[in-house]
Amino acid sequence: MLDVVRDAVPGVPYSCEEGYCGSCETRVLAGIPEHHDTVLSEDERRTGRTMMICVGRARSSRLVLDL
Repeated sequence: MLDVVRDAVPGVPYSCEEGYCGSCETRVLAGIPEHHDTVLSEDERRTGRTMMICVGRARSSRLVLDL
C-alpha cells in the first residue's frame, strides 16, 4: 500500500517499512483495514480508525485514507 500512496502523495511520512516504528500511521476514513504492524493495540486494531500503511492492507473492497 505504501508504494501506491507514495505515488499519490510523495511526502507521506514513513521510515522502517516493516510496521514497527509507527511513523506511517494514517487515519482510516472508510473501509476495513487489515493490520500487519506491531504498533497498534488489539483495541486500536478493532476500531480500525488508523493503520500503518507500510504493511497494512485493505479487507474491504474500498479503503479511504486521510492523506
